[in-house]
Amino acid sequence: MEHYNMNLTLKVWKQKNADSKGKFETFKVSDISSEMSFLEMFDVLNEKLIEEGKEPIAFDHDCREGICGACSMYIDGQPHGPWAKNTTCQLHMRAFHDGDTIVVEPWRSKAFPVIKDLMVDRAAFDRIIQAGGYVSVNTGNAVDANSLPIDKSDADAAFAAAACIGCGACVAACKNSSAMLFVSAKVAQLSLLPQGEPERRTRVLNMVTQMDKEGFGNCSNTYACEAECPKGISVLNIARMNREYMHAGLSADEK
Repeated sequence: MEHYNMNLTLKVWKQKNADSKGKFETFKVSDISSEMSFLEMFDVLNEKLIEEGKEPIAFDHDCREGICGACSMYIDGQPHGPWAKNTTCQLHMRAFHDGDTIVVEPWRSKAFPVIKDLMVDRAAFDRIIQAGGYVSVNTGNAVDANSLPIDKSDADAAFAAAACIGCGACVAACKNSSAMLFVSAKVAQLSLLPQGEPERRTRVLNMVTQMDKEGFGNCSNTYACEAECPKGISVLNIARMNREYMHAGLSADEK
């Protein structure tokens, strides 16, 4: 693949904190390699700003390997940018052209308040997990993998749901800022496995209740969440969670 350098204009959202009024500011970057990642390009920009005695742009990152989900940004109106099933840290500058103007902003959701610039507080996801996204019963010591029979279709579906990295792109993509794809992936992951069976009903009830408390919107089946998810989490998990929620509610009514 041909390597080239480019000059770019960046329109970046700057906001001091959640209570401040933010605005777009324009920055110029030059001689950006097409082989840089998007975050490496921001590193170059921030080094330039620091050398000029200016405040660098705050953005979230950690692993830079598409694993942690921290690199949450809208890039030209798309969560994580133009490449499908891709995180911002794995987006490379060859996705753009010399002379392009790129608009970068944080996730837009009441449940994800801005911390600073491009960083948002996604602790709402943590609280949803704390409400039930775990197995608390003692399952004993580790056993041989083949000693606990699990239907392959269930194992595959659980594994696919477990691929969710909790980045929040589903919330950012949804016109209602719904967290249904994230929550359903966590519910499905455990409900499909025997280890999650004892807490199956309380889990879905508690997690959905916490999701609503956090102020996320409702799902209206536009499938934007699946389309923008960097791990391709299926909306079929939402249907599965709805069934789990209904069955759990009916069981609670019978008691």
